[in-house]
Amino acid sequence: MLDYKLLAALAAVVEQAGFERGAQVLGLSQSAVSQRIKLLEARIGQPVLLRAMPPTPTDVGRRLLNHVQQVRLLERDLQQQVPSLVAEGETQRLRVAVNADSLATWWARAVAEFCASHRVLLELVVEDQEVGLKRMRAGDVAACVCAAERPVSGARSLPLGAMRYRAMASPAFIARHFPDGVSAERIAQVPAIVFGPDDQLQHRYLNALGLSGSFLHHLCPSSEGFVRLTAEGLGWGMVPEPQMTEAMARGELVELLPGRPIDVPLYWHHWRNGGDLLDQLTGHLHRHAGDYLVPLVAAQLP
Repeated sequence: MLDYKLLAALAAVVEQAGFERGAQVLGLSQSAVSQRIKLLEARIGQPVLLRAMPPTPTDVGRRLLNHVQQVRLLERDLQQQVPSLVAEGETQRLRVAVNADSLATWWARAVAEFCASHRVLLELVVEDQEVGLKRMRAGDVAACVCAAERPVSGARSLPLGAMRYRAMASPAFIARHFPDGVSAERIAQVPAIVFGPDDQLQHRYLNALGLSGSFLHHLCPSSEGFVRLTAEGLGWGMVPEPQMTEAMARGELVELLPGRPIDVPLYWHHWRNGGDLLDQLTGHLHRHAGDYLVPLVAAQLP
């Protein structure tokens, strides 16, 4: 029989990215949490954590964390069926990985009504859409929005739609770097803005233009900051359509090569045994995400 106090210690350390913050969440001393992890490892017979910064789960640790996430969801489901199990005033919390551009554009509108009517608190983990699924594999979240279609073992995926991006730059940047007009070859020679090491959108755009290789770029791990840097003329970048409309209306952004968007498919991944609450959120997203995203059948995927 698993000792869930020990599993809770493992989950807290991984989710809070450290022993000290994990101990604060549990209301324990750091040494007490460390002892619980050691006791868990003694019972399992192998390490469950790599003592790095931040601590990361081993393979068996990930399997235990997957189990913890599903048990939490099943407990929430049981609380809905047996309300007396819920402490007065207690709300339900879901830990979800979402890519930054979704968070900055459509996500809040899509889930606001659901969270209010179901008294759900979200704990959001921001990850690039290309790698968000690693949080599911690590057992760190109950669900995620990412670009991968294939779910991890024990989970399901649901197509939501596609986020459309266009190559944008400020008028000043275009005047400075493209005095003779915008060309594909010249785009590869001027500074770009990239969200982070996992962001491949600018690479995909250049590849679609028949170009490859490295290029000059700024790194900006903020969706809002990305648009701001682009509007201020630091470089060109792939901007989500929902974020560029107002900036274009104000004359702050101009599309470099009109009619050449990049569409990124987005999928909702959730645990198969996640209980009614997660199933209800999945159904809600299935009905409403299409209000903000491009249908996958119409997406342009180079």
